[in-house]
Amino acid sequence: MSIPQGRNALLVLADGTVFRGWSFGAKVTALGEVVFNTGMTGYQEVLTDPSYCGQIVTFTYPELGNTGVNREDEESERPQIKGVICRNITYRPSNWRSTQSLPDYLIEHNIPGIYGIDTRALTRKLRSVGSMNGAFSSDILDPQDLLRLIQSAPSMAGLNLVKDVTTREVYEWSDTTDPHWEFNPTIEKTNGQALTVVAIDFGIKRNILRRLASYGCRVIVVPANTPPEEILKHNPDGIFLSNGPGDPSAVKEGIATTKALLEAKKPTFGICMGHQILGLSLGAETFKLKFGHRGLNQPAGLTQQVEITSQNHGFAVTEESLNPEVEITHLNLNDRTVAGLKHKTLPFFSVQYHPEASPGPHDADYLFERFVKLMQEHKK
Repeated sequence: MSIPQGRNALLVLADGTVFRGWSFGAKVTALGEVVFNTGMTGYQEVLTDPSYCGQIVTFTYPELGNTGVNREDEESERPQIKGVICRNITYRPSNWRSTQSLPDYLIEHNIPGIYGIDTRALTRKLRSVGSMNGAFSSDILDPQDLLRLIQSAPSMAGLNLVKDVTTREVYEWSDTTDPHWEFNPTIEKTNGQALTVVAIDFGIKRNILRRLASYGCRVIVVPANTPPEEILKHNPDGIFLSNGPGDPSAVKEGIATTKALLEAKKPTFGICMGHQILGLSLGAETFKLKFGHRGLNQPAGLTQQVEITSQNHGFAVTEESLNPEVEITHLNLNDRTVAGLKHKTLPFFSVQYHPEASPGPHDADYLFERFVKLMQEHKK
């Protein structure tokens, strides 16, 4: 296998900062919000996570592509990111599960990449100044031309991207976690008839659906714009609010739907954007984080116990805006932002992080069991 000769490529940030490298993947120009992910593994799950829609992802781990790609590790039907930034790229993967190299996979899906970048310097820049729009190209090599392109792009704040990633049709999900990868062999499933969960798809990851199914739930996935009365026709035992991209406060339809569903007082569980949507529906506010939380080792907790969590979000619930009926269950222990909440008297709870991991640790898988038990108790 021959290794292609990299073409010169240029990365420009909205503040005019310039980085030079070489291109890989598709030969198109990338434009989006530049963010960074600190995970040492799981790049394919990151690429295909719908929460990354509209973003160019910088990988801080210096070697990308060593394990190739395979269809089993996709979190959605295709890569959702706008582009990939890395230090070094591998054209010859070495892994028994690999079916394709990462550069070829990106070419197949028309996603560009740039390598040879000082990702440490770029990450320090984003941490000090904040995430910002950027662009890279192997065709446009004049920094001013790329800067003009960036200036025409919308800010992530106020941007509703859910409509770009939500399912177009209602479907039922039944696949569980593959037995070879099941990390909770003593899993307590629903007893007797399966509990019906309606999952509102703001950009849902497949492994969230697998964990719900692994706990014995019958999972019905509906588009984000589904009216509440249509959701309730499924007679759900519980409502699940999924992860998703963009500014949660801009997802007006989803907030209105959730508010209406809360009136039914059915057990409700939210993850990531679902956490933010639940908070907004309960009267709270959200704000944009300086550079977000994107990685596999974010500590979350409140007292006595710490969970190491997988996170991917650029917005958070404002603690001061929570009403007295809502209790904080977890904080992000790096910056003390709200990472979990629950209603004090009603069966609603959510977390800002990803208990399904994929990639990441499994500390928080118990939250799916908590949701199941809440539905069982409510059904009685």
